[in-house]
Amino acid sequence: TEFKPETEHPCIIFMPEGSKTHMGGTMRLGSRRAYCHVKDSKSARLYGNKEFVDERHRHRYEVNPDMVACLEKAGLSFAAKDETGQRMEILEVPSHPFYIAAQFHPEYKSRPGKVSPLFLGLIAASCGELDAVLNPVPIHQDNNQRIVLGKGTRVDTKNGFCNGTNKKSQKHLVRCKT
Repeated sequence: TEFKPETEHPCIIFMPEGSKTHMGGTMRLGSRRAYCHVKDSKSARLYGNKEFVDERHRHRYEVNPDMVACLEKAGLSFAAKDETGQRMEILEVPSHPFYIAAQFHPEYKSRPGKVSPLFLGLIAASCGELDAVLNPVPIHQDNNQRIVLGKGTRVDTKNGFCNGTNKKSQKHLVRCKT
């Protein structure tokens, strides 16, 4: 394919509608819809279990549709596909703590204060907190006028600090937005 065109088993291929001789205007560009096919996948849960997500693309290569069954048999899961079901948009390794790949560029729509769900998941997984992101605890106020965020974490509504404990970091103090 891209690096070894003569490969016997091309898992990644040049998009059929693209031109290998005319490089201008041959990419799959812009916002495209990805439909979540695996409802309980990490990526679907990170995106709030939406039926579809709109993400931006910029590529010439894609997963070979003829290889999808073989890749799935080997343990990969294609959690999201395009509207035709032929283009793979999100790939996961379900047995891995956080192995997610996307055909699109999540960084294109990520902004300060509104990070891409996939980046949020990556950071949370690296901190051992992916379960907290995937399984949010309802927020309520306790008798001391503190907001209870979940499993021991409380926000003092007067000073905006979170005090909490978890198994990985016995005590932490972080500044919360007020």
